[in-house]
Amino acid sequence: MNEPMFAAESVHKSYSLGRRRLEVLRGVDLTVERGEFVALRGASGAGKSTLLHLVGGLDRPDSGRIRVAETDLSTLSQSGLTTFRNRRIGFIFQAYHLLPELDAVENTALPGRMARRPAHEVRELAKSLLTRVGLGDRLEHRPYELSGGEQQRVALARCLINDPELILADEPTGNLDTRTGTEVLELLLSLRAERGTTLVIATHDARVADRAGRVVQLEDGRVI
Repeated sequence: MNEPMFAAESVHKSYSLGRRRLEVLRGVDLTVERGEFVALRGASGAGKSTLLHLVGGLDRPDSGRIRVAETDLSTLSQSGLTTFRNRRIGFIFQAYHLLPELDAVENTALPGRMARRPAHEVRELAKSLLTRVGLGDRLEHRPYELSGGEQQRVALARCLINDPELILADEPTGNLDTRTGTEVLELLLSLRAERGTTLVIATHDARVADRAGRVVQLEDGRVI
C-alpha cells in the first residue's frame, strides 16, 4: 500500500493566554490519502487552523506525531522543516499574506526563489501561473492595486509555484463575495485536478464542503 499523504496521530496542542492554558487540539487522529480533497469543518475555535498549521510545519504539537509524505516532522530541525515546507507543501490563507512591496509576479515567484531555483525559470513560471488564474494583465500590479479576489488568485499561483504534493488552504473564500469565492474555488479545484495534488481546506463555506470528497468535522479540538 502507498503511504498516506499525511497522518496525525494523537496530536495535542495548547497555547498560553496570560495565566490560562488554552487547549486547542485534544488528541486528534486524522489520515488523508494522496490525491484526496478533504474539507475541515467546525465552529470558530474548533482547531481547524491549528491543525493545518501543524500539518504544514508552521508550528509543532505539544505531543503526538505528524507524518507528511512519509516524513516524521518531529525529526526535522527548524531549517529542515522550512526547506521541507517550501518544497513539498503549498499554503493558501484567508488574508492572502502577499508582500505589499512586491508585484504579482514577484509575490508568486517568491517560494521558487527561496528554493534557489533559477530566477528566470521561476519568473516565467510565475507569469504562466498568473495567466492561468486570469491575471495575465495584472503581472506588475502590487497588492494594493488588486481586488480581494485578484489577491487570492495571486496567492493561489504562489501556492503552486513549487508544484507541491499537498495544498493546505485556510478559509480561502472567507474574505470574498459569493461570485468571486466560487470563481476562486473552481480555479483551485481545476488546478488540483490537473496536478493530482492532495487538498485540505478548512472552511465554513458550505459550497466548499459540498465539493469535497470527504468532510471531517472538528469539535472542541477533536475529530467527531
